[in-house]
Amino acid sequence: MHLEQLKPFIDFVINWYWIPLLLLYAGIISAILIENRNPTKTVAWILVIIFLPFVGLILYYFFGQKFVKVKKIKRLNKEQAVRLEKKWKELDPIMESFIQDIQEDIGDLSKVFRLMKKERLSSPTLNNDVDLLINGEVKFDWLLRDLALAKHSIHMEYYIFELDSIGLKVLNQIEQKASEGVKVRLIADSFGSPDLVKYMRKHKDSKIDFHAFLPVTFTSLANSNYRNHRKICVIDGRVGYVGGINISDKYINASELPNKMYWRDTSLRVKGLAINLLQVSFWSSWNQTDGESFYLEDGYLQALQENSEVKGIAGVGFVSSDPASIGPYNMEALLIAIGEANTKIQLCTPYYIPSEELERALIIAASSGVEVELMVPSKSDSFFVQHASFSFLKPLLERGVKVYLYNKGFLHAKTAVFDNKLAFVGTVNLDIRSFYINYEIAAVVSDSKFAVQLSNQFEEDKAQSELLTLRVWKARPRWQKAADSLCRLLAPLL
Repeated sequence: MHLEQLKPFIDFVINWYWIPLLLLYAGIISAILIENRNPTKTVAWILVIIFLPFVGLILYYFFGQKFVKVKKIKRLNKEQAVRLEKKWKELDPIMESFIQDIQEDIGDLSKVFRLMKKERLSSPTLNNDVDLLINGEVKFDWLLRDLALAKHSIHMEYYIFELDSIGLKVLNQIEQKASEGVKVRLIADSFGSPDLVKYMRKHKDSKIDFHAFLPVTFTSLANSNYRNHRKICVIDGRVGYVGGINISDKYINASELPNKMYWRDTSLRVKGLAINLLQVSFWSSWNQTDGESFYLEDGYLQALQENSEVKGIAGVGFVSSDPASIGPYNMEALLIAIGEANTKIQLCTPYYIPSEELERALIIAASSGVEVELMVPSKSDSFFVQHASFSFLKPLLERGVKVYLYNKGFLHAKTAVFDNKLAFVGTVNLDIRSFYINYEIAAVVSDSKFAVQLSNQFEEDKAQSELLTLRVWKARPRWQKAADSLCRLLAPLL
């Protein structure tokens, strides 16, 4: 076909291309409005689409659309809730008794446990052993020993499982246990653990029952924004782990790696009746994969009296959330604790991109006389997230919140302590992604000894931190302030 013959078509496209493009933009913007999102996020996406032609559409396709599997996950959540409802009703008077005992110890902070009970998130439990694990080198020492003692089952669910030195140690250990007849089930997020996913696909003969969570394929690229950020391990229904530490060498501060960035993180080791709750959480995640379901009654749950080695007194429950949760439960649990705290609040997070509710709760607490301390890394692993985070600090500083910038390395811990009575240790960052988008979990511990330990660690970390003042914040270079403001525009999308 000659160029002259194509000329009318080319002229038509040049003159009228804007009509289909306008219709496309109108359709997408209408869809965003119909979804009835948070107004801030709605406006942010509309601005991105309008002022970043074509690029904005691509960003929205990958990161802006509502999770197309939400309806399926909601259905699964409902089905599992129905399966557990009978047990919930049987346990109701016991849970109420536990909450009353917890209330005697920590007062109205116990309302966090009432949220767990009412929303069927977790049964409050008493008489648990809890160990605070600071950094990967401590956690992996405990974890490898516990894995070596496994006799019945190993359940692991991790966002990042790398095949480096520590990853191979863990993988070899659980493969050995699987060959000995221990039932090993492993879930890894397909986006966070691509090397493990490839490895397991090549080793079809492995006796580990492995499934990638939310596999990322060409047809599911739009869903890659939704990730399983949890880090859970349950061994024999006897001992469990939860917290911010993934399986990776970067969490270990080894002396033979002098140039490696120091990685400050926190996890929790728990034994007691609370293990049943962690087992149920894993069971729920497993049922959202292609793995064959299993009955919790088949040796995966233990009664407290069967675990004579447990000597602790800690009250423990778990708050979990996912993209299909009815509410942002982890944020709600934190809001309850912030509102009921009387003397001191200490928060650690690598990413601070708060919801309006969280920001206002912290400001109100500080303004009412509660000592509120927030610790964030001075240098993040993400330029955009760091500057977006910094843009939210000024209102806190103006109202009396003490903000500390951790300088020793990268602060990855996700913890909170309230009045040295109640503690949170989990996978939840203080950002919109953790509250609304990711699969997350946090252990809530009512135990003054444990809370004081976590508070003391906060004080140790303060020695490695700089107290940020409003004067220092205002004196920063203009380019940093500009970067903060620009990155803040992306905050609802990060």
